[in-house]
Amino acid sequence: MPGTITDKRAFPIVVVGHVDHGKSTLVGRLLHDTGSLPDGKAEQLRAQSAKRGLDFEFSFLLDSLQVERDQGITVDAAQIWFHTARRRYVIIDAPGHLEFLRNMVTGASAAEAAVLVVDAKAGVSEQTRRHGYLLGILGVRQVVVAVNKIDLIEHDEARFTAVAQAVLDYLAGIGIIPAAIVPLSARHGENVVERGTRSPWYAGPTLVEALDALTPRPPASHGPLRLPVQDVYRLQDRRVIVGRIESGRVAVGDAVRFVPGSQTARVAAIETWNDLVPATTAVTGQSVALSFDRDVFIERGAVASAADNAPPESHVVTVQLFWLDRQPLVPGDRLSLRYGTAEHRVTVEAIEAVIDVESLIAAPALALPQNAVGRARLTSVRPLAIDSFADSPRTGRGVLVREHRIAGGFVVEELPGQSRNLTSVDAPVTPAERALRNGHAGGVLWLTGLSGAGKSTLAMRLLRALTDRGRLAYVLDGDNVRQGLNRDLGFSPEDRAENVRRIAEVAKLLADAGVIVIAALISPLAPQRAAARRIIGAGFHEVHVAADLATCEGRDPKGLYRRARADGLADFTGVSAAYDTPEAPDLRLDTGALGIEEAAHALLAFAETAFVAAPEPGGHAAVLLGG
Repeated sequence: MPGTITDKRAFPIVVVGHVDHGKSTLVGRLLHDTGSLPDGKAEQLRAQSAKRGLDFEFSFLLDSLQVERDQGITVDAAQIWFHTARRRYVIIDAPGHLEFLRNMVTGASAAEAAVLVVDAKAGVSEQTRRHGYLLGILGVRQVVVAVNKIDLIEHDEARFTAVAQAVLDYLAGIGIIPAAIVPLSARHGENVVERGTRSPWYAGPTLVEALDALTPRPPASHGPLRLPVQDVYRLQDRRVIVGRIESGRVAVGDAVRFVPGSQTARVAAIETWNDLVPATTAVTGQSVALSFDRDVFIERGAVASAADNAPPESHVVTVQLFWLDRQPLVPGDRLSLRYGTAEHRVTVEAIEAVIDVESLIAAPALALPQNAVGRARLTSVRPLAIDSFADSPRTGRGVLVREHRIAGGFVVEELPGQSRNLTSVDAPVTPAERALRNGHAGGVLWLTGLSGAGKSTLAMRLLRALTDRGRLAYVLDGDNVRQGLNRDLGFSPEDRAENVRRIAEVAKLLADAGVIVIAALISPLAPQRAAARRIIGAGFHEVHVAADLATCEGRDPKGLYRRARADGLADFTGVSAAYDTPEAPDLRLDTGALGIEEAAHALLAFAETAFVAAPEPGGHAAVLLGG
C-alpha cells in the first residue's frame, strides 16, 4: 500500500467468528489487498490450487497447514502481519471452530482490538455470541464488526441492517459498542481495503479505514510495576532474580517489594553480561536480571512490584471463566491455577453462576459444563498475589489446569479476601507489659536442620530448662503439628511451604502472648524460612542444627533414611529433596561435633540473651532470663 507508515508500533488485533463465516478468507484478502504478501506468494498458491483442481481461495494464504486445507477449518492461532498507510498490524488469527476455543483464549488475550466476522446470510450464531462474550471477558473493547458475504444477499440493505442491529444489541448487552459495522465481501474485496460500488447505500468506512481509526492502548509501561519472577540465580556473592516485566518500569535505586510477603529491597543493578554497558532502567516487555542491595529469599512465582503499589494478596479469588474441559467443573474440584510464573493448587469453593451467552442471564448452577461461561470462587492454601483484571489486564488473568492440560481461561473479577471488612483490634495489654510480668519477652527460636540432626531433642531439653526457671515456653514440633493442625498436608514443595506458614502463624500468636516458642521442623528451603521470619517479625531467631548428612543418616532414629534409600519415601530432605543450608543463622549448633549436653547448654545461653524484657518507655530496667 502506498504511503509512509506514521505509527511504527505494531497494533495487535484478533479476528474471530464462526467457522463458516469467512474469517480466513477475509484475512487472506487483507494480506493481498494491502500488499503485505511476499512477492509471488499469491501466484504460487494459485498454481498449487490449480494443480489440485481447486478454485483459488484467499483462505489458502492463511491456512498453510495441510490438515487445515484438507479439513477446511483453521486449527491453530497464528500471527500474520500487514500494514496500511497509518500503521503496522499483527493479526492474531483465532480459530472459530467450537473445539478450538482453547486456542482462541491464547490469541484474544494479547489483542488490543478485534474484528468480529458475521455471515450476512446466516446472521448471528450461537458461536458469534460466544466469541463476543469471550472478547468482553478478556477486556477487548474495541471491536469492528465485519458483516461478510453481502454478495450472497444481493447487497440487500434491509438484510444488512437487520444483522447489524442484532449484533449491536448483543454486544451492547456485554458492554461493547462497535467502532464500526462494515458490510463487505471478502471473496470479491468489497469494502475491505477498497470501497465497493454495489452497496451505494453504505457511507461508512471500509474495514481498513475502521481499523486505522482505532486507538492503541496506553503503553503497559505506564502501569504499575509487575515482574513475575522466573528464577533466582547466584552471581558471585549475590542473588539475581530474572523475569519479564509485564507492566511498568524499574530503575536502579527503586524500592521493590516481593509478594506474596513483604520483603523489600532496592535495585542495585540491572545485570548484563559480555561486557555490555549496564542499563539503568528497564520497561514493559524486557526480560531482565536484577540484583539488590540485600539478599532476598524468594522463589519462582513471586511478583516484584513497586514498594508502595503491590498486587493484593488473598486466599480467595472470584474469577469469570471459560470452561473448556470435557469434564464439568464442580465444587470441590482441585486444580492448578497459573498466572504469570506462579502456580497454585486451588479448590473450587463454589460455582456462583453459569451465564447463558444467548440471553446473557446469569443463573445459579451446580456445575459448569464444557464450553460454558461462568463465575466461580476459588480458594488456595497459599496466598495469591494477583491483580483484578480491571486494575491490570496483563496480570489479572490466567488459566486453570487439570491433569496437565489447560481446562479453562479466567480473568480475576474480585479478591474477596481483600474486600471483607476486617479491622485489626489493638489489645489493651502490650507485649512490654507481658514481658515485665513474665520476666522475659516472647519470641520464637526456629530450629531447622536435616532429619536426625537433633532438633526435637534439643527443643525438648530447652523446654525443660526454661520451664524449670519459671519461664513460659512451648514446643511446636513438626511431627506433632502434622498430626493435628497440618494433618491435611503432604510433603510436596507446596505443602511444605504451607506447613511452614501455618506453624509460623501459630508461633506468632503464642509469641505475642509472651510465650517463648521453640519451633522444631526441617523447613528445608531458604524462602520458606524467610517467609516465617516475615510473619513473626523481630522476635524470630533462626537456629541451624547443623549435623551433616552422614551423621544424620548414621543416627536414623526413625528409619527414614533407610526407607528413602530404598525408594520408599519420595521428597525426603537430604536424599530426594533439597535442603538449603542457612547462610547466616542467628545461632549454628553442629551436633556432629558437639555433645547433646554441650549443644543444649549453648542453646539455653542463647535464649537467655535473646528474650530480654524491654522496659516500657520511662519504665524499669530489663530483666534477663537467667536473672
